[in-house]
Amino acid sequence: MATNQFSTTLTQKDRDEVMAAIATIKEKLPFLIDLTPEQRKSLPKMGDKSRAFVSKALEVATQNPDFLPRNFDLEEMRKDVQLFEQLYPLVLSLAQLQELVDDTCVAVGSEAFAAALLVYSYAKASGEGSGLDTLVEDMGQRFARKPRKVKPQERTMQKKAG
Repeated sequence: MATNQFSTTLTQKDRDEVMAAIATIKEKLPFLIDLTPEQRKSLPKMGDKSRAFVSKALEVATQNPDFLPRNFDLEEMRKDVQLFEQLYPLVLSLAQLQELVDDTCVAVGSEAFAAALLVYSYAKASGEGSGLDTLVEDMGQRFARKPRKVKPQERTMQKKAG
């Protein structure tokens, strides 16, 4: 059996407190939005190079507001840049936390699945008549192959061949 990295639990109290902390984060950021994949795709993205460009554009606009059209809201641009800069470290921290939680979940899930495979293997090896037949059969459904669906194109070819 592979090495067991995890021999710990998450108490219900700790889990509840983490969930409350996440709820607090959402509460403190009431302006967060949920973009559709299409919306996300259509928006220009601000990466490191774009950050420098935006910063320079804000500086130029602040020092030379006369060339901007009257309806250009420099203050709104300033707020957007400021909010982006405030959110950016949060994005980095949350992405790191997300990766740690994901990796831990994958690893601990892998350990649980490996242990379940051993249980299944031992239960199958114990043989018929041990009172485990139905349970082993139920567990074996995890590995049952579904019948392959024949595509219309293949049906036509099968008819021609037959």
